[in-house]
Amino acid sequence: MVEEQLLTSPESVGLDPEKIAVLLTRVQREVDEGLLPGVQVALARNGKLAVLESYGAANADSLFCIFSATKAITSAAAWLLIQDGRLDTSEKVADIIPEFASNEKQAVTVEQLFLHTAGFPSAPFAPLDWNDPMRRMQRFDQWVLNWPPGSRFEYHPTSSMWVIADIIERRAGISFQQFVREQIAQPLGLLDLFVGLPESENFRVLPNEHVGEGLTDEDYTRLGIPKPPVTEVTEEAILNFNNPEIRAVGVPGGGGVMGAGELAMFYQGLLHGGARGNQIWQPETMASVRRVRTGEMRDAMFGKLVNRGLGIIIAGDDERNYRGFGKTNSADTFGHNGAGGQLAWADPATGISLGYCTSGHDRNTLRQGRRGVAISSFAAVCLA
Repeated sequence: MVEEQLLTSPESVGLDPEKIAVLLTRVQREVDEGLLPGVQVALARNGKLAVLESYGAANADSLFCIFSATKAITSAAAWLLIQDGRLDTSEKVADIIPEFASNEKQAVTVEQLFLHTAGFPSAPFAPLDWNDPMRRMQRFDQWVLNWPPGSRFEYHPTSSMWVIADIIERRAGISFQQFVREQIAQPLGLLDLFVGLPESENFRVLPNEHVGEGLTDEDYTRLGIPKPPVTEVTEEAILNFNNPEIRAVGVPGGGGVMGAGELAMFYQGLLHGGARGNQIWQPETMASVRRVRTGEMRDAMFGKLVNRGLGIIIAGDDERNYRGFGKTNSADTFGHNGAGGQLAWADPATGISLGYCTSGHDRNTLRQGRRGVAISSFAAVCLA
């Protein structure tokens, strides 16, 4: 549970209980239908947690792997180094990590790592390699470019965040897991926000499982939508995060473990620059990282603007649902969702932040996407 953060009433932070009831009915639906084994949802506003509900196998103390929603947390850690002048986004990665310079990667910049424009989206890295410094550097040395850095956008599921985590360690002088713990989780009072899960907490984590049936090639043709490309985010890779050894690594691009309340309150921290009297991120920092830096770059699947800030996604125009947001979110909403349907965002226009976690990974990608858009759309309009 969120440390020292008892649930406040929705009314006390300007939320409408009737609108929340509509949201919760939608959240509960797939659990009642037997599709999703466990779900947790949280809403926060004005720096306070106002909704935390659990369904199915989940309870208030349950933890979930949040997968790529972790990217915002790892990025937020790096923002602190940028804020303190210990890191600049224009720096060449090879000037920080000399082993990275091989195979023509010497032009890659720190900013390109955050924007998924670095050019090595599928570079291999086994999570347990992180614990061996020599093997870690061998991986960086072996990586090759798929295309010139900065020339296009292609989502890097894990590779670029491994590099950012290594940069954090070199510039901070401590492990990136410790840096996240000491500089983000503890100051925000979020002691159940883990990037690197202790062995003692494994019993609380709902195991990931795959549910439902995937769409066939004929289904995609009939629906007139492109089939998602094959990436490293396979069913086997998802189930690997049931391994306590891999949870302990704290994969920086996808291995964070926490509850929905921690996700919602982390985003309150970003909205307000900190919590509990602790100023963590300065307003200038947040304005900078929320600036769209990818210009007219578009995703290869739908041809939509990718709207990337520094490690986060900005909702933007009326096609924001293609970026994982609700249709009723404001254009300034920012966040980063995760595999399996994890949702995490904050909307500066309303002050609302959402955390949604599930242990059930729906093989039907269309149904999963529609569910996320619906839940976010209901959450975004919960103001009284």
